[in-house]
Amino acid sequence: MKPIISIGEDSKTFFRQSLKEALLDRKIETYPHVEAYLVDLLNHYLLATNLYSEEEASGKRTRDTLAEMMLRAANAPQKQRYDLLKKLGDSALYMSGFFSDSFQRKVVDVDYYIDMGATAYSSLSRGMYEDTYAKMYMEIAQKFSLFVDVFMVMSRKTIGSDPANILRLMDLQAKTGSSLAQDILVEKGIYQNGQSLKNCKNQ
Repeated sequence: MKPIISIGEDSKTFFRQSLKEALLDRKIETYPHVEAYLVDLLNHYLLATNLYSEEEASGKRTRDTLAEMMLRAANAPQKQRYDLLKKLGDSALYMSGFFSDSFQRKVVDVDYYIDMGATAYSSLSRGMYEDTYAKMYMEIAQKFSLFVDVFMVMSRKTIGSDPANILRLMDLQAKTGSSLAQDILVEKGIYQNGQSLKNCKNQ
């Protein structure tokens, strides 16, 4: 089996390579800073907890609906509004691309996530003072459904049904030397270039 990626590469390098391949697969062109933004988005959601908010009183983690985030953003001060719209757009894009199959069991479908995510990025674009950020968010808004397809390609062709699992295994092996994690990674076609994962990570 052809290796997916060298273990020595970090998660951003992994996502950058996978994203470029998926963009080519879908014949989609975009700006370099948009690609960098999408890589950061993917890297951020390696931690599943980033999809949730922590309640100050109880410490429990909950996930607001997109409608709740949009409503809060509409009534929030400018800085908080930006954060809420960004979280809405980012989470909608990530969920639409990597977990679209799960929407089949829910009341809302992936089209709802696409509409809400594109609206959030469009609103962000109109609120930006810097032209670079305004263009970046508008590009994502206008091509939102295309980027959903790109994420779907990454999920199904490159890293399986759960995009976080491989990189979690990589991190686990690098930190603990877990032989089980290493065996699973080898079975999936990921190799070490003759070095331990921890050594590769530290180079």
